[in-house]
Amino acid sequence: MCTGSVSGSDSGTNGWSRARGVVLKTLVLVGGALWLKRMTKSTTRWDHTRIVAESLAGEKLSREQASRDPDNYFNLRWLSCPAAEMVDGSRVLYFEQAFWRTPLKPFRQRFFMVKPCPKEMKCDVEVSTYAIRDVEEYKNFCDRPKDQQPRPEEVIGDISEHLTTIYMKRCERGKRCLYEGSTPPDGFPNTWNGASYSTSELAVLKNNEIHTWNRGYDDDGNQVWGGKGGPYEFKPAPASSFYDILSPLKTSFSA
Repeated sequence: MCTGSVSGSDSGTNGWSRARGVVLKTLVLVGGALWLKRMTKSTTRWDHTRIVAESLAGEKLSREQASRDPDNYFNLRWLSCPAAEMVDGSRVLYFEQAFWRTPLKPFRQRFFMVKPCPKEMKCDVEVSTYAIRDVEEYKNFCDRPKDQQPRPEEVIGDISEHLTTIYMKRCERGKRCLYEGSTPPDGFPNTWNGASYSTSELAVLKNNEIHTWNRGYDDDGNQVWGGKGGPYEFKPAPASSFYDILSPLKTSFSA
């Protein structure tokens, strides 16, 4: 009788062990499948658009580059923010550029339109620049309270001449950039300062850093404006950079 009792106990133990092994194996397989699905999930065309648009937004400075090479680069302020969304989902951002010491006097104002590349093209995101009908209406747009900014429908109505389009692709693994691209080799018409056309290159790096290189060429292919040593490097500005001019006022309030 004792022998039969022990045998039954062993059988139960072995059965439980087998059942537990099956459960654990199932959990491992399910977990592995979920992990694999997560790792192989493809990034959609609109995911690329969102990432690039969010990376272009914000205040960025070329301060570090200007400190390293003051003969060739100025300390410029890049400022961009969401302004509207088109019916097809394209994102419109307002963009302005100014010298860091005079942020309220931008020398360049544009609209960016960010959207997926057409499916037949070998790129991920299009970044187009457009002129603004009345630039004075948009000066310091991003620094204003929402109720003092032109409304999205007004922004769409103020999109003017198409200037350039940069075709961007996601960077290969191991590269420092996230996305990079350029205009076509023959660029777009541009008559500023003796040019007949201009080209642009754009790279989105990690930590929201932006590299941009704009150059103008004459009919003979000679460069007549733009940087010659490489792109401008814009890094996210410290939170206090623009508001340093308010520091005396803030001090008086805190006192």
